[in-house]
Amino acid sequence: MSSGAQTSPILASVLMVSAMAIIGVIDNVVILLADTVGLWQFHLSRSTLMLPLIIGLSLLGFGRLRPVRPGPVMLRSVLITLAMLFYFTSLALMPIAQALAGLFTSPIFVLLISTLAMGQRIGPWRILAVLLGFAGILCVLQPNPQDFDARTLLPVAGGLFYALSAIITRSHCAGESTVALLAAMVITLGLTGLIGVGVLTLFPMISPPGPDGFVTRGWVWQMQDAVPWIIVQAVGSTIAVFMLIKAYQVGEPSYVAVFEYSVMIFGPLFAWVAFGQSIGPMQIGGIGLIATAGALLGWRAGRAPAEQAAA
Repeated sequence: MSSGAQTSPILASVLMVSAMAIIGVIDNVVILLADTVGLWQFHLSRSTLMLPLIIGLSLLGFGRLRPVRPGPVMLRSVLITLAMLFYFTSLALMPIAQALAGLFTSPIFVLLISTLAMGQRIGPWRILAVLLGFAGILCVLQPNPQDFDARTLLPVAGGLFYALSAIITRSHCAGESTVALLAAMVITLGLTGLIGVGVLTLFPMISPPGPDGFVTRGWVWQMQDAVPWIIVQAVGSTIAVFMLIKAYQVGEPSYVAVFEYSVMIFGPLFAWVAFGQSIGPMQIGGIGLIATAGALLGWRAGRAPAEQAAA
């Protein structure tokens, strides 16, 4: 952040924690949706509701809708769409604590990709952060080699694609309006949902009842029970993402990013209160390790510019 920019750490932290609290609540809604509608119908319906809200943000002066560099913005949108498809699928199939733990592997993937593929140097503190984060993921996911379930890898795949989108955002989309990036992502998710619904309409599949049929379920006309929850998801996502963006605008990114991990408290807590999803001591410890890893990465990201300036 430039020296002339005004920072407000307290406002930034309040905005980020509020955004994560909203996301932690509304992402649990997918559990209710997965019983009646499908993944593709959900994304198509949610995107249709979100797009007018995003256009409203642009009309209110929060940013232009048209991207400066359509190519990188499109690539970023595709990567985030893949991440969200994996993440929302995992929400329907496993407790939210496990889904969030897998998605929050993204900072680790960012560090590994930046080091192995882009030749950036990595110090001992960042190596420690990667090891802590990986240990935390194992504690939360608790994979059993004797009873391996590929579904536990779904949120981790989401974390990989989310990391790739973050790298593209930093390297090729820094000059884009946040509203343009959000609009492109929502349009891509909506088009993906439309394609998925179309394919499953032309080539219907036998879908098991309940959450197990979330991915293979086509368009469901009797969706009156799901509509209120889709509206909650659409409105809540728009508000939360706006506050997330604003938090990064008024606070130092390395400071703000640490508060993003509060979603790993709000999500499982609401799931426990509303749905009785319990997490054990090992999973609680794993969440703590992942949050500690994120804090370490954020701390090192904040110190790097100062160390370079002093060199």
